[in-house]
Parts: sequence; structure tokens; C-alpha cells
Amino acid sequence: MPEQKMLTKRIGDINPLSIKDALEKGTYKQLEKALKMNRIDLIDEVEKANLRGRGGAGFPMHIKMMSTAKQESTPKYVVCNADEGEPGNFKDRYLMENDPHIILEGILIAAYATGASKGYFYIRGEYNQAISIMKWAIEEAKENGLLGTGIQGSDFDFDIEIRTGAGSYVVGEEFAMIESIEGKSGRTRVKPPFPTDEGVFGKPTLLNNVETYCNLPFIVDMGGENYSKIGTKTSTGTKLISLSGNVTNPGVYEVPFGTTVREVIEDLGGGVPNEHKIKMVQLGGACGPIIPEFMLDLQIDFERFEEFESKTGAGAIIVMDERQDLFEVLMRIVKFFQHESCGRCTPCREGHVHLEKLVHSFFKGDGNPNELYSLESLARVMHHSSLCGLGQSSPISIISSLSYFRDAFHDRMAFGGGEK
Repeated sequence: MPEQKMLTKRIGDINPLSIKDALEKGTYKQLEKALKMNRIDLIDEVEKANLRGRGGAGFPMHIKMMSTAKQESTPKYVVCNADEGEPGNFKDRYLMENDPHIILEGILIAAYATGASKGYFYIRGEYNQAISIMKWAIEEAKENGLLGTGIQGSDFDFDIEIRTGAGSYVVGEEFAMIESIEGKSGRTRVKPPFPTDEGVFGKPTLLNNVETYCNLPFIVDMGGENYSKIGTKTSTGTKLISLSGNVTNPGVYEVPFGTTVREVIEDLGGGVPNEHKIKMVQLGGACGPIIPEFMLDLQIDFERFEEFESKTGAGAIIVMDERQDLFEVLMRIVKFFQHESCGRCTPCREGHVHLEKLVHSFFKGDGNPNELYSLESLARVMHHSSLCGLGQSSPISIISSLSYFRDAFHDRMAFGGGEK
């Protein structure tokens, strides 16, 4: 199965530090086209395309854009979420390091459509190379009249600055990111209001991730209806996949929605090396579900994933062969999220402490039926009652494991003689 390259089609053909290369390959041509369009008509094309967010939740892009555009309060802001703190994900880094100007073009199109005049590019602090490349790209764009006042001879003014994280996972959540941009501790807010109403400094804010913005130039180029023909009816376009783990060819791959997980692993990733067998696969990153081998024919599709209380996430696929222990994986996940919790809400703050104790019992082989019940109950309470996406999604690995690997938990009960 070949890739269907759209967002990544210029990678390898351009020097990411050369705006000249980017311009010769057609970057910013769609911005020029967009600036001649009516703003609402531009958003209508995004609606026809049925573009959904690529950061995890899959929220319709046109709803955010229209909500921001209709706000009368100014200034308006556009924020690009490049924090990418989810373990197993690295596709936004791939875009930033290899084609920074396609990202800037997408941000500029979104800013024009919504009437925004200022932007923030929030990058994960550990991404030193990506930070350097994006800073260079922004300066080149300014020198070429693509940022600042009167962009491409129009009356559109827009500028953007880079902000970097300090190693916190939770600032990848939109409200925590807004708090951080404002110079506050990166903790989430109670909602509503939502960012499109009151975001950065209390002003209307459009916030999406790197990959999402990169789709806008292609929608402008081919039109929303043609774009919507790529992928599936409910999930249009392509998806960048971060493939890692026990696989022959790890890396970033671009596939149309509707591609199966198995096709990505076997056709693009080359399967599991050394004749080992797949035991389980985690989808979306550390916060995603863990599924068994027999489910690998699952299509990558927003609606399909929602059937088992999950999201497509940012697109990570982590392959684990028969040498990996489920409970060692769960222990690492729970410890990670316990460390990364901002502590603002009780279900997340206290829940992770108890999750770790319960998972550890099964990890040692000392679990019991009461702990199994408590583990499942607590995971679901956290999933439904936590304030932000961290606490809501961190128990998904446990909930899915209890659904698909329940026998493994029984084998780890003290009376079952499970391995220790």
C-alpha cells in the first residue's frame, strides 16, 4: 500500500531553511488565492471539506473558524499547538523540521479567514531543532512580505511569535496552553467560555495543531468538495501516522483516512522484525487504547474509533510484540500521567495515585477481584469526570486493556498463580 502524500509531498525536495525553495515549490500561492476570497466563503470551503482537528479530539475546524470570525471583540488571535508532548507522537516535529513554510501558510489562511491579527506558535521546549527552524522561517517570511503589515499587497496584517513550553505535558491541552502563553502556570480552566469566545488575554482565539493548519492550503487549492473525496465520508483528507515500537521501519507516514492499522504496520512499516508476533498495539499515544492483534483491520477513522470510547488521537501507532508485558506498559503509562497531572482537579490528582497502586498489584501478580473492580470503576470515573483531556484520556489504556486483555488480569491475581 503506497502512501498518499499531500502535506508531506514537498519534504525531501526543499531545504527547510530556504524560503526560496518553498516559493519555487508553490508555497504561499494558496495564501495569495485566499486573500482574494470573501472570508466567510473561505470558511464555507473548509466546511465542505469536513476538515476535523488532527490534534486528537477531531473537532470540526469550520465551527471553530466561524465562531472566531463572528466575534466582534478585538484583537483576535490564532494559536498553533506544536507542544506534541504525547509519547509516541512525532509527526508535528517532522513537519516543522522539514517544511516550516507550509505550516505558516496554513496559519495565515486561518488568520485571514477569522480576522485575527496576532499569532502564537507554541512549541514543545525539547524540540530545539524545530524551534530554531521555525524562528528562521518566520524571519524569512517577514523579509519577504508574508508576515507583518499589508501581506502580499493586501490590507491583511498579521504577525506571529514563538513561545516554548518547559517540559509540561498538560500544556498541550488548549486552556493550559493559553494560561502558559499569558505567563501563568500551565493549568486548565473551567469551561465554558471556550477559546473562540474568550481565549488568549480574554480575546477570541482560534487554536489548532500543526497538522490541522497544514491542510488549509490544499483545501484552498482543490476546493472543499474535492478535498472531501479523499478518505472516508466522516473522516476526510489524509492523516500523518507516527509509527514506532517493535516494527521494521518506524517513521512518519501519510495515508488517507480509511486505511487500516494493519496496512500501516505491515505494508509501510514492514511488519515486526525477526519473526516476532504482534501482541498488542497502542493507538494515539500513551493516552490511547491498547488493542489486540485481531483488531488490526480497524480503519483509521474518527467515527470508528469513537465506537470504543476513544479518539484517533494525534495518529501514533505503537507496536508491541510478544516479548512485551502488558502490566509493565500500564505501569509506565500511569506513572507518566501521575507525574504530568497539574493537580487542579480531584479525579485526576488523586485518581492517578490510586491507579498506580492498583496496577502495581497486578504487575506484581498480587491482584484480587476487589482490586480489579476498583481499578475499572476508578478508571471510568476519571475518564468521565476529570476537568481536562489528561485525566479524561489517561485511563483509556486501562479501560481498553480490561476489555481486550481481561484474562491477563485474572492471571495476575494472587490466587491464580500468575507470574511475578
